[in-house]
Amino acid sequence: MVGATSSLDYPTLTKRGFALGVALFVIGALGEAGLAVAGVTVPQWEQTLLFDMEILGILIGLLSPFVFGVLLPLTE
Repeated sequence: MVGATSSLDYPTLTKRGFALGVALFVIGALGEAGLAVAGVTVPQWEQTLLFDMEILGILIGLLSPFVFGVLLPLTE
């Protein structure tokens, strides 16, 4: 009988998770910097969204290699 997680490709999941984290961080950081340079006023929820994207990007980028590269392969 084949396990439920035996079909997961951990190296690919690790790379894609890290790339997603980097992309979220870059979009959030560039968005905030672009708004500051342009001098555009935006609603507070948009600034909060960009800041949250940066924080989530850092968390996902740091946790993906640990979860998909170390923790899950050890559980099989």
